Amino acid sequence: MQHSSSSTSQHHGGHTVTEPIQPPDLSTEQDFDGEAFAPLYTTTVTVTGGTAAHGRASGRARSDDGILDLDLRLPAELGGDGRGTNPEQLFAAGFAACFHGALSLIARQAALDPAAISVEATAAFGRNPQDGGYVLHIDLVVGWPGVAPDVAAQLLRRADALCPYARMAWHGTPTTITPAS
Repeated sequence: MQHSSSSTSQHHGGHTVTEPIQPPDLSTEQDFDGEAFAPLYTTTVTVTGGTAAHGRASGRARSDDGILDLDLRLPAELGGDGRGTNPEQLFAAGFAACFHGALSLIARQAALDPAAISVEATAAFGRNPQDGGYVLHIDLVVGWPGVAPDVAAQLLRRADALCPYARMAWHGTPTTITPAS
């Protein structure tokens, strides 16, 4: 199995030691036979403050560990100042990163080098003609130079079935909404 060349640097005695990052031991096979959802990672992001327009708020987004801490702004196209990130950019980044990770895992399992894979996600926010509400459209464009189109197409289908963001887009996702007490 090939591993990506990503690495982490640690400082020891005045010099830097670079060690390969080992991906978690996750499978694309049916290796889970539990009867309930089994979380592997959980995070919480809280959005506060700001102004609202088009059913969305500007303000501040902060993760429970503090690593994500940024201002949210409406894009200029929706009447905002456009001087900060917005939910569509965050969603597109998450979707692209998740699909990239799923495809990279599948590529390694197929003994292919995932280093050249690029995933471009475009998130379009607009009106739903059926009910007049708001909806997102997502388009992914995958670049994978040096891999035959028929091989890439087969692996893209497997990544689509594996990627939680793609599964959410195709099938929805369980969601609970609870007022804070």
